[in-house]
Formats: sequence, C-alpha cells, structure tokens
Amino acid sequence: MRAFVLIVLAVFLNATTVAVAAQPGNPLPYLPADPLTTDLPSAINSELPNLSGPAAGILSKQEQYEVGYSVMMQMREQHVLLNDPETSEYIQGIGQRLASQSADGGGYFHYVVPVTDEINSFAVTGGWVFIFTALITDTRTESELAGVMAHETAHITQNHLLRGIQNEQRASMTALAGMLAAILLGALGGGGGDAIEGGIIASQGLAAQQQIDFSRSEEEEADRVGIQYLAAAGFDPEALADYFERTMRERSLQDSWVPGILINHPADSDRIAEARSRAAQFPPVPDTSSPDYYLIRERVRVLTAPGDEDIQKIYARRIADGDRSLGTMYGNAVALIQDNRASQAIPILKKLITEHGDLHDLYATLGQAQAKAGAMKDALATFRLAMQLFPRNVPVTMRYAQTLMADHKDAQAHDVLLDLFNNVEPTPDQIELTARAAGAAGNLGDAYFYMGEYQIADGNLPLAARQYQLALRTPHLTGVQRERIAARLKEVRDYLASARQQQRQSE
Repeated sequence: MRAFVLIVLAVFLNATTVAVAAQPGNPLPYLPADPLTTDLPSAINSELPNLSGPAAGILSKQEQYEVGYSVMMQMREQHVLLNDPETSEYIQGIGQRLASQSADGGGYFHYVVPVTDEINSFAVTGGWVFIFTALITDTRTESELAGVMAHETAHITQNHLLRGIQNEQRASMTALAGMLAAILLGALGGGGGDAIEGGIIASQGLAAQQQIDFSRSEEEEADRVGIQYLAAAGFDPEALADYFERTMRERSLQDSWVPGILINHPADSDRIAEARSRAAQFPPVPDTSSPDYYLIRERVRVLTAPGDEDIQKIYARRIADGDRSLGTMYGNAVALIQDNRASQAIPILKKLITEHGDLHDLYATLGQAQAKAGAMKDALATFRLAMQLFPRNVPVTMRYAQTLMADHKDAQAHDVLLDLFNNVEPTPDQIELTARAAGAAGNLGDAYFYMGEYQIADGNLPLAARQYQLALRTPHLTGVQRERIAARLKEVRDYLASARQQQRQSE
C-alpha cells in the first residue's frame, strides 16, 4: 500500500502537467483503423465533460478527466479491477442509462468495478464511477443497484468534489497528487465513498467540521438528483431509500458489522424519509429487475468468492431447498465451470437457453463450458449461433475469439476481433486480445500496431510510440498498413512534443 501511493505521488510531483508524465492521464481517443483522426489534442478534449457552474472552472476539463482516469489506472495496475467483459458491459449499460438523464447526456461517464469485499461505491471527477463487487452482490433488485449508481452519478454532475476546493487557488499538480493519494488510500484501505471525498477536501485545508457538514449536504443533494435520474431511466424511484433502510435494519441485527456504504454515506431516518418524499413525486414503478441483473449478480458472486469457500455447494443447497430461479441456476453453472466440472454445467445452461433464448450471457457461458469440457466443435457452433443472434456484442465476440485461439484458429480470431475493433469502441482488454490474436496469426505489423493502441488505452504514450516504430520495421506491410501506422506514430509524437513545449513554458 505505502509503495503504491509513493508511486502515484512520484508520478504527479515530478510533472507540471499529467500529459507529459510517463503515463499520461488521458488516453488517446478510440480511433477506427481507417480513417485516422489527426487533430490529437482536440480529439482528446472532445471526449471530456462540459461541466457547468462556477465550481467546474477550478480544474480544467482535461485535469478533471485525468484525476479520475489516474485512479482507474492505479487500480488496474494493482489488479483490483474485475476483468470480466460480461460484468463490465452490464454495469456500463446501467450507468449510461442513468447518465443519459443528466442535462448534457452523460456521454463521458465510465463505470468501473473494483474487486473488494467492502460494500461501497464512490465517484471522482471526469465521469469516473467505481461500483464495488460486494455492492453488486449485496443488492436485492436492479433498481437498488441503479439507485446507488444514480447517487454516485449525481455526485459528478453536481461537481461535488470540485466544490470542495472552490475557495482555494487553482489546483497545482502537487494538490492533485494529494487528492489522488487520498482517493487511493480510501479505496484500497477500506475508506471508500465519501470518506474518500472527505479526504480530498481535507487535503485542501478545510476544517474537519466543515468537511462533515459539506459531506452531509452533498449527500442529500446527490440523493435528490440521483432519484430524478433513477425515475427518468425507468427504475423504481423508491429503490435508493429501500436499499439504505434495509442495510440499516441488517446493521441493527449485527451490531459488530457496519457496511462501508453506511459509514461513508451516513443514512438515518430523516435522510430516508426525505428520499421517500422525493421518490413519491414520481409515478410508482414495480420491480423492474432484468434477467441480466440476476445473471451478473450471481456471476460476480461466483467470480469473487473467497478461495476457501465452496461456492458451488451454496448453490447446490439453494437448489435442494427448491430455489430454481434463473440467477441460482446460472450461478450454479458458473460455479461448476470454476470448479473444473464444466461438463455438468452444460445441460444446465442449455436448459436455461431454451427458457431465456434472448440472453447473450447464457450463450457465452455455454460456449466457455463446452470449450473447457473439451467439446471444442460444440463450443464453436454455440459461438457462431451467438454471433448471429447478437452481432458485435463485446463479451460474445471476445469469448468467441478466445475459443478460436484455443483451437489454433488464430487468423479467424484476428478477423473477428478486427471487425469488432473497427465498429465498437474497444476496451483495453479487447485491444490487448486483438494484438495477441494478430501475433499468433503471424501478422506482426498488426500485432505491434494494436499493442500500440493498447499502450495508449493504458496511458503510456512513449511506449505506444515504440510499438508503432516496431510495426513500421515489420517486413511485408501493405501500403495501407504502413500509412495507418505512420500516421498514428506522427499523432503520438506531435502530441508528446506539444506537451513537452507546454511543460517548458510553465516552468
């Protein structure tokens, strides 16, 4: 932990702008293979939020994005983010459904899932929201999960972190480093939530009592605005109050257990009553939990189960007690796959598909089970069907490509991933898989190119430039490949040169 924070501080204290640090905070934007965007700085800025109000001027849009992006990158480097395309796609989908209700449409929001047993969530600047895995499994309905996500979304749209430093001088990189260290200490040390936000405020020199009062007022405002987003997105507006009330009740039954979300999002009867009063202004909505919610909640439960816990036995007991719900049966199948009993999961998943043939996660999981059981021909047939039913679905495509590579069909995997890359904004994991597929297929030019794209997504522009240089030295490049790689290398070099010039001018 201490070394981790020192690394963060070193990166920020030795630069006057994040853009010229060894790992700049804002990656280059997604660019399809052809055509290529050449106005790199403006392309970056076009992805950033256009926040309004006086607080938004304290940090530039670039700095707002970089603070949040840096938090995500540090968590990624420490391997605390859940690497699961099914979960990532679902959480991002719910988040965008909520963020789209904000005044500016919320297109800049990113919802990330850290792996932790703390029931909590938090938000930072630039549209970055962190939803902990334990929170996902602790919720009872999709609206409860969406309620917490809407609350965190409102923290960002209302500029709460920026308000905390509104009366201070413009934040220097040293101040940004202090803010970031407070965030990371809270996130990885069990603070989380508004304790993190409070730490940021404290780092600007505000008194402790002011910090507490500020936190309470902002919590109430995030509730009010979040409930508006929740209702507008079609979720149950009562869900946020329901979740806090249930969590408080469970706490009273276990005095020694206080979930982080109650510590850092203090809830009392007055706050819950106010939330219910706000929710009553909207038409009531019944439980709108989608089947995907139950799949993802149980998937996360299995993937994050402690190593000494036999999670499959827990599902077996549920089934023995008569619970044959979609979530329980799916969780049991995923647990069997994790327990190297994939052949037993196959008939369970096939039956679920006959009942819920419109759920892409069922097909992806069945294909994985068949591949793990050694039935590669069946697995590929399942994925081909899924690709027809759910074209360019990110989890399905990635799982299909992984299965093709396991069956030594690397060129086909490369083609499948390129089609996705050129049509859907890629994730870092998706780009890395594309690079690996290209390399395995013997296409070294593309392999180096996509590793360059991966390094950009990972925030390391100098290393990206090196990958593009290696790509250009690869023999047998086509004219189109050479032109594309050279243009991308020039883009990165020009941006780095501009950043260095800005650094010299500020010194």
